[in-house]
Amino acid sequence: MNIPAAPHEIVADLGRQIAAGHLIPFLGPEVLTLTPEPWPVPTGARELSQRLCKRVAVPGRIRNNMWHTAQYIETFRHRMTLDKLMLEIFKPVPEPSLLHRWLAGRTQLPLIIDTWYDGTMAQALAEARSDWALFQGTSKARRTGDAPWFRSYAADGSEVASAEAAKATTILYKPHGAALPAGDVLASDADYVEVLTDIDIQTPIPDTIKERRTEMGVIFLGCRFYDQILRTFARCLTKHSKGPRYAVVPWDDLTPNEKKFMEIEKITPISMPLAQAAEILAATAPVL
Repeated sequence: MNIPAAPHEIVADLGRQIAAGHLIPFLGPEVLTLTPEPWPVPTGARELSQRLCKRVAVPGRIRNNMWHTAQYIETFRHRMTLDKLMLEIFKPVPEPSLLHRWLAGRTQLPLIIDTWYDGTMAQALAEARSDWALFQGTSKARRTGDAPWFRSYAADGSEVASAEAAKATTILYKPHGAALPAGDVLASDADYVEVLTDIDIQTPIPDTIKERRTEMGVIFLGCRFYDQILRTFARCLTKHSKGPRYAVVPWDDLTPNEKKFMEIEKITPISMPLAQAAEILAATAPVL
């Protein structure tokens, strides 16, 4: 796969495309590393698994797999225990980084996809403006009503009908759920069984997300694709987007599966440190 030879100029142009509403920022947990340590929440699935294992004894063979660890806790210690632990771990809201604040200020940006459980991007939006809404995936344990796959919230954190939330200028979509405002997350293998069965035909994805992504490209920031679940969500959430697709990644550190995935999905890699890319993006327009 060809890697751009002049990534600085490309990232600057991508910043202008984001600001104009042409690119979806697709955020992974590593965006939380853009602020000084220590970070109050885990910044990746393996670190989260280790945090959970400190709270509940889990067999050694699954301790580095978040989804298996969460399933073990749900099975042997009850779902309420898993939900409580996830809420405790992600209750602290990390300070929004320059990237979070810059994205929050892009008033022409229709959609932000955030694949981690923290409330940082939501806080940045709340501090900047009120014309946004949150859609989030719903765990199997809490699915009720006519729209069991997701819930929607207004900028003030109150739950609202999806049709009302869809009127917002900017939608923050958290497909794996979120600790705030309701502590509803997808974490265990059981949570993902039905979602992974149906996500390929797009059923769990809110209609407004499908509509907004259609004429947009995607830029992956702070994401890794070392697990099949991560690859499946990334593929299914973006496969009907117009393109192009980019990812700021440490190319030399990627696994063969990650490189193959990016090649198949026609994702252009931009090999530079995430912090450097964030600075270039934020320099394309002032932070509000």
